[in-house]
Amino acid sequence: MIYNSTYNDIEKDIETDNLVGKKYNLIKSIRLGGIGSKRLIVDELGLNFKKLIQQKNDIIYSNIELRKKGIIVYVVDSQRRFTWVIPFYKLVVYKTPSFSIHSDGNFIRYSNKLNHKQNLVFFKKVLDHKFNFNKHNN
Repeated sequence: MIYNSTYNDIEKDIETDNLVGKKYNLIKSIRLGGIGSKRLIVDELGLNFKKLIQQKNDIIYSNIELRKKGIIVYVVDSQRRFTWVIPFYKLVVYKTPSFSIHSDGNFIRYSNKLNHKQNLVFFKKVLDHKFNFNKHNN
């Protein structure tokens, strides 16, 4: 599910919580060593994102939030913010020279130029959570 989240929409928040679970509380977040990625630079967007984001010369930034049943990818384009909600069972992560996230025919490929080592640790955490979630729910 991809939607414009520049302004709060309670219905979308409820739908997001139903898909990937509620936010971790502060204590659980600390125990997990953090639940968010560092800032990521978007190298390439899939077709569905390109329809939403009219890329100019500006750099497009993104960050990822870990939830109990999936992840939320936030993409910031100038003054707008888009949210991509991905349950673990639909999530595919590729590590080539850079990282890319895929789900339902959509994808985002990230640059290695910013916070690469920290985000490498974060993606490992996401994949560990995905593996444990799938193991306990199958």
